[in-house]
Amino acid sequence: MNNTNMWKIGLIVLVIGSSILMLYPPDKKINLGLDLKGGMHLVLEVQADKAIEIQTEQSIEQLKTLLKESSIKYESVRRLGTNKIEIYGISLDNERMVKDILDDEFKDYEYVFAGTQTTLTLIPNVEMRMRDLSIDQAIETIRNRVDEFGVSNAAIQKIGLGGGDKILVQLPGVDDPGRVKGLIKNTAMLEFRAVVSGPFSTEEDAIKDQGGILPDGMKVFKTNPRRMDKGYYVLKSSTVISGKDLKSAKRGQDSYGAPAVSFTLNSQGASKIRKFSSANIGKRMAVVLDERIETAPTINDVLSYDNIITGSYTIEEVNDMALVLRSGALPAPLKYLEERTIGPSLGADSIRKGIYASIIGLILVMVFMLFFYRGAGINSVIALIFNLIILMGVMAYFEATLTVPGIAGIILTIGMSVDANVLVFEKIKEDLRAGKAPRSAIDSGFKKAFVTVFDANLTTIIAAVFLFQFGTGPIQGFSVTLMIGIIASMFTAIFVSRVIFDLVYSGKRKIKKISI
Repeated sequence: MNNTNMWKIGLIVLVIGSSILMLYPPDKKINLGLDLKGGMHLVLEVQADKAIEIQTEQSIEQLKTLLKESSIKYESVRRLGTNKIEIYGISLDNERMVKDILDDEFKDYEYVFAGTQTTLTLIPNVEMRMRDLSIDQAIETIRNRVDEFGVSNAAIQKIGLGGGDKILVQLPGVDDPGRVKGLIKNTAMLEFRAVVSGPFSTEEDAIKDQGGILPDGMKVFKTNPRRMDKGYYVLKSSTVISGKDLKSAKRGQDSYGAPAVSFTLNSQGASKIRKFSSANIGKRMAVVLDERIETAPTINDVLSYDNIITGSYTIEEVNDMALVLRSGALPAPLKYLEERTIGPSLGADSIRKGIYASIIGLILVMVFMLFFYRGAGINSVIALIFNLIILMGVMAYFEATLTVPGIAGIILTIGMSVDANVLVFEKIKEDLRAGKAPRSAIDSGFKKAFVTVFDANLTTIIAAVFLFQFGTGPIQGFSVTLMIGIIASMFTAIFVSRVIFDLVYSGKRKIKKISI
């Protein structure tokens, strides 16, 4: 055995040994996908128009504050549609001052003056960017909630043409679909607002209390009947603090030992609530979650960093609320477009059938190669086994998720991995029939087949890359196993197979016949 063969054998041992080490133990290294483990498949649509409306409402509050600080009188500031703001009742004498405010603070809007009416319209490019951002934020928020809930190997991604406004969520192993759906869909928009009046039995009564017309800067909110008596309150439109002022949230207890949500504010939020509470001792402040009043306690003391939300909560509800508050509010509501729940028994059946298919395919390929190529067929069988070891080892190293299409990719790899051997063996047989010496035929066969094998595998890898880039979870699983399998087959069918030939015939000075 020469030195060249020694380093080649060493490389093969290193690759196969490393693959076996990476693979062990397989049940902890290779993750099972939704179709094998069971779980939930959801397609959600982000209602981006609502995100634009929220941004417009925030701009309205900012505009009112700036007009008031500049002592500019107006009759009303209101939202028109989704992305427009109308200022009505500003005198022509103040037009220059209003233009300065809009130029400095509202660069995302185009504005038009028409007498005492000014209309602001969100710039189209800015609106498109906000929509894209709302979808990206929704994906990140959902991912944070799923991670905190403890779902492993979740697939969360944007789908649809041009990026799309739809989100695919696949959650393997979930055994409480209803709770998970609630956690994902809950907008979790937390706001603390000053109470003007209430409670009232109907919304009409709440408006009548304000003279029949709701004044500017006020809004009617409904209570959450699961937490408070059913009713309506008139609250200030502006918020004291909101979810963005939260630093952390966790399960706590109220003074009676009942479950409650304990939360800590950041320095900015603590400063705002301290200032508000000190000026409103004896008055009420409402805690609003997703446009519903959770509680409306009286302020008895100055509030600061650490606070608590009380109500008729169960421990599970408190844990879920703390989770969604920690993970942040969704930028816009979500709409369920598709939902599928896959049971673990169906997944186990898929695993069993996938294993049977793989074993049958492996046996058939081995029988074919041994029948047609005899001794050389043993060479290809060894290369095939090495190929599967490398494939599974690499998947385990990268903690890839195995799906039903992924199993199909493995079965396809079994067939494709011997394709290179067939090309090499046929080239060798051609050269032998042409009268070449056996050792020369082996060298020539591998050289001639390499270009063809490389070209065929390269085009398949390119196709697999496109499948991974543009496909969803199951298609990506197929493409990953296919790419790894093809790269492994190049190593085993060309490199390992050639080393085996060299080892078999290296000790023979003159080769009379090749078993092929």
